[in-house]
Amino acid sequence: MSANLTVLINGQTTTLPAPATLADAVALLQLKPPFAAAINLQFVPNTQYHHTLLQNADQIDLIAPVTGG
Repeated sequence: MSANLTVLINGQTTTLPAPATLADAVALLQLKPPFAAAINLQFVPNTQYHHTLLQNADQIDLIAPVTGG
């Protein structure tokens, strides 16, 4: 029996197969660096994406830098 996780990614409800890592969530969106990631408002270094397990109802924010003025 496979389980799923429901998380919020940038405010959008998303379902991922469990267990899932932050790297799985990033791959789902096909984001290209640079960007920053936070889970439940806690910054996660990019070196930890593959090691950071997601929990049901986690709020994930993936933020790209804005340039210009």
